[in-house]
Amino acid sequence: MMSTPRDLSAIASFAETLDGAKLFAPSAAKNIGPIAEVLCEHAPEAGTALELASGTGQHVAVLAERIPQLHWQPTEIDAERRASIDAYAVQAGLANIAPAKPLAATQTGWGKPHTGQALVTLANLLHLISEDEARILIREAGQALAVGGVLHLYGPFLRDGETTSEGDAAFDAKLRGEDSDIGYKDDWDIIEWIQASGMELVQVLEMPANNMSFVAKRVF
Repeated sequence: MMSTPRDLSAIASFAETLDGAKLFAPSAAKNIGPIAEVLCEHAPEAGTALELASGTGQHVAVLAERIPQLHWQPTEIDAERRASIDAYAVQAGLANIAPAKPLAATQTGWGKPHTGQALVTLANLLHLISEDEARILIREAGQALAVGGVLHLYGPFLRDGETTSEGDAAFDAKLRGEDSDIGYKDDWDIIEWIQASGMELVQVLEMPANNMSFVAKRVF
């Protein structure tokens, strides 16, 4: 358990300032289409959706429009990015996006105050945190889900302990050089942590740019 949330500001995805409080991350613009396709297929028919580490807010603005049957709760540690999330929500003009809340997803205990979620989704964070923090996040996400609720994880991962491209190998090495505790997580470890947290693996998908999606469901 960490006493304070990890400072991700130095390694968070690049984002440029647009008008007002809005930030724009090119990586978010590229990956939201494939992520939305996966979530449209697996999203429950009703309930609340908790987005962890929402970043700039580009994702939730699209997801709330594509999956209108869910009420979306974005979360983000960084105050500047919470302001950006809310700015995207205002621009979208959708009634199913709540104001962004601070939530430290790598800390023990956040799951119980957020119980009953139909969906918990996370993109591009697990490679920026330690294995212990990743285990905590997945365990707490399982506690936050209602029985039958869906967990979705997206990002770059190792396949059976190996990277799948020179670019991924270089990025993983860069991350580990900056902080030996972080870096790409192995796909089999993710599956093990999901199953140990009261969830059943539903699907593992290869995604564009060598990314992966894991879809799981809470079964008890």
